[in-house]
Amino acid sequence: IRNHRGGRRFIVIMDNRKIARITGASKGIGAAIALELAGNGFDIWLNFRGDREGAAKVGKQAEAAGASYRLLQFDVSDGKAVAEALDPLLEQEAPYALINNAGFSRDTLMAWMTEEEWQTVLSVHLNGFFQVTKLVLGSMMRRRQGRIVNIASTAGQSGLGGQVNYAAAKAGLIGATKSLAAEVAKRNIQVNAVSPGFIRTAMTKDIHEEAVLPLIPMKRLGTPEEVAGVVAFLCSDRASYITGHVISVNGGVYM
Repeated sequence: IRNHRGGRRFIVIMDNRKIARITGASKGIGAAIALELAGNGFDIWLNFRGDREGAAKVGKQAEAAGASYRLLQFDVSDGKAVAEALDPLLEQEAPYALINNAGFSRDTLMAWMTEEEWQTVLSVHLNGFFQVTKLVLGSMMRRRQGRIVNIASTAGQSGLGGQVNYAAAKAGLIGATKSLAAEVAKRNIQVNAVSPGFIRTAMTKDIHEEAVLPLIPMKRLGTPEEVAGVVAFLCSDRASYITGHVISVNGGVYM
């Protein structure tokens, strides 16, 4: 906007970039989502628990794509830590998009699963979803706009031996997605889930591909970028009439 006053020309730069908040963004699918959204006009709030070096690298890559970024270190399942990190920021600005991606697996058969292996997996996926989403949701509701995308898993749809804890957490996340979508649709907030199958990340580095590939109709593992592309679509204006859905990115392993 140009304005002339007293012979001087003033140039005011209007920044219309929206903010995307991504949990578990230091590597893998979370990092790919951060970079995809940065390339689609979002500024990025990067959450990580321990890998500051990885998160900083992703932040610099986002910056090279034209985005500004913040690094936010906390455990998503720790409500006090979440509030301490987010409350001061949310008083000044609000994310348009929230991507709940933080998670991990502790695979074992249930007969040998410890209570700690059960509790920690559910805590990060479900308590983490609750703690982060509840805080951000308030600012979205006041602005009457927002997109929430939860990263689920094929395990939460079909089940998978050796992953009772992980499958239970992801199935719970899918149920929470649908319920929250029904609650906030009238506020112009859309809530969806993206459900990856076998994606080539650190979580799948130890799987035996020769055993897995026959199960996948497309006969290959997916990439983090293929998941990120769907997330970016759900955060875009092109997805303005989609809410409460689970979109699978799994090569056909579960239909």
